[in-house]
Amino acid sequence: MNFPDLAGRTAVITGGARGIGYSLASALARQSVNVALLDLLPEVADSAARLADEHGVQTASALVDVTDPVSVDAAFADVRGELGVADILITAAGITIWGDSAEVEPDTWRKVIDVNLNGTFFSTQAFARPLLAEGREGSAILISSMSGRVVNVPQHQASYNASKAAVDQLTSSLAVEWAPALRVNAIAPGYILSDMTRQFIDANPDLAAQWISAIPAGRMGEPADLDGLVLLLASSASSYLTGQTLVIDGGYTAI
Repeated sequence: MNFPDLAGRTAVITGGARGIGYSLASALARQSVNVALLDLLPEVADSAARLADEHGVQTASALVDVTDPVSVDAAFADVRGELGVADILITAAGITIWGDSAEVEPDTWRKVIDVNLNGTFFSTQAFARPLLAEGREGSAILISSMSGRVVNVPQHQASYNASKAAVDQLTSSLAVEWAPALRVNAIAPGYILSDMTRQFIDANPDLAAQWISAIPAGRMGEPADLDGLVLLLASSASSYLTGQTLVIDGGYTAI
């Protein structure tokens, strides 16, 4: 797959040090997109250096707490200083914490909402400001989840489900507000074998079999299964597509 209009553009990926964020950053780098990785994990600098070595693109990195708008603004400013104004954004920073909703601690609930919803908003806001100020076009791709529209079982993750449903509505709201200059879409992955998912199924080995039994495609997704959709959304090939959350789940939510 090739999207020649992406070459030479600049993307910022939150949660880019590993997992889905890094996989999508690699997909963009293969299209000659310059990439900045933002993450709370200290290995983010090594991940950015690896991307540059493997794909010959310019990269940058910054440590960031996406729940802190001051930290987010500083990270985006650092990226602009190194790579210029980014016109592609992927918000892959996110967490889930399982637990019985009747017993969940308020701080645990707030943490999931803070990272997944507030962190997504602060990052998208910091991305949009310079583009809107300069009258430039851009594409923001927010990482939602099929959990924004279905209740996953058997795990209890009400905070995660609620946060991703909110990301879907945030996507539509920002797309309408910032059109026509900026396009804002989301992708809603199903069960993807990310680092986070692998940790859960390693700790709960029966889960993988239960999940797969409910997926018409007969398997869990790999991070690379998201590449084509994200490249399409980043590219001008989707110039009339905005305000949408696109589910990519092997058919799970179709049942």
